[in-house]
Amino acid sequence: MPAPSTIRDPSLAAEGERKIEWVALHSHTLNALQRSHLNDGSLRGRRIAMAIHLEAKTAHLAWLFHEAGARVAVTGSNPWSTQDDVAAALARRGLEVHALHGADPATFDQHLLRTLDTRPDLILDDGAELVARLHEKRRDLLPGVRAASEETTSGVLRLAAMEREGALAIPVIAANNARCKQMFDNRYGTGQSTLTALLSATNLLLAGKTTVVVSYGWCGRGLAAYARGFGARVVVVEIDPIKALEAVAEGFEVMSLAEAAPVGDLFITATGSIQVLRREHFERMKDGALIANAGNFAHEIDIAALEQLAGEGREVRRHITEYVLGDGRRLHLLAHGALVNIAAADGHPVEVMDMSFSVQALSLHYLARHAGELKPGVHPLPEEIDTAIARARLELLGVKLEKPTPEQEAYRQSWR
Repeated sequence: MPAPSTIRDPSLAAEGERKIEWVALHSHTLNALQRSHLNDGSLRGRRIAMAIHLEAKTAHLAWLFHEAGARVAVTGSNPWSTQDDVAAALARRGLEVHALHGADPATFDQHLLRTLDTRPDLILDDGAELVARLHEKRRDLLPGVRAASEETTSGVLRLAAMEREGALAIPVIAANNARCKQMFDNRYGTGQSTLTALLSATNLLLAGKTTVVVSYGWCGRGLAAYARGFGARVVVVEIDPIKALEAVAEGFEVMSLAEAAPVGDLFITATGSIQVLRREHFERMKDGALIANAGNFAHEIDIAALEQLAGEGREVRRHITEYVLGDGRRLHLLAHGALVNIAAADGHPVEVMDMSFSVQALSLHYLARHAGELKPGVHPLPEEIDTAIARARLELLGVKLEKPTPEQEAYRQSWR
């Protein structure tokens, strides 16, 4: 019998199935790693709780865990990114799902807690949503949780803060920091999917527009590169002098937000922090400015301050809310400030998430076997796992690597 689930409409499952099947067809790396790693019995009987943007690529990963013998419960890490048809498809397949698109904060919190109430051994998290609630609201379940894996920059920052305070009671793999995740998902995935979502939602031309990218981490690098590729004038905002200098060396203009606010046509936040775009910036933005968030949490944009300035917004186009300021200027917020690429579109390309979810899959596979050897705290993904994923992907692409000669190996290992 299917596990009890909280979903919008079971009749949507057929469309969700079509989406999942398309992802499965193109997830070559993850499918190969299922055959070589996931099906070795390490996950059989494990209880896995997943909080992650609930769409077709996530669903395929959850299904592979299920096929490996795990009991899987899934919820969304952001209610605006949950796709109700995919949730219905997973529930029909027998997984426990608690997720509704557009759920209010109280309902969203309840879905996360219900997912924890499945008493997981392992957690796959996004934004530390489950791990934080485990420590704050479900501490009685802590002894049964062996470990977790974290998907996002903002989540790793949150977990690092917990570790510094001595509050983190379980080991967590920082899957986000793996090279096969950051260099591809954060850069190419965020760059392509964010710009695709923006262009689809607005139906506007990006060429010639001044695009302000706030942060020049891996996500910001991708956003700046793709925006330039579309012909935009790109301005980068950074707090780190090394990253700012890198942006200058890449040919981008670097400004403070106070300088960028009156010149930007489009603002994209990607910092993992809070209240990056604030009242003083809204007050200086030009009429018609577009505001979007490519970071994990909507609070990168101070929406409360925007509402104080303009009152309640109105939907002028699907995924676009218009706020009219006292002097008549109009500011346009995309996707309610949520992660725009997944809240207003389908998120990263399948091939990119094939790499990222390979990291997550092998993180949980590793934790299922070695969690008992790890102390509570944030841990890197073992380098050999990162390398194995890259090698698997290259093999599928038919790419051959050069091998060092014995003389070269000896030279590398000698100080003489």
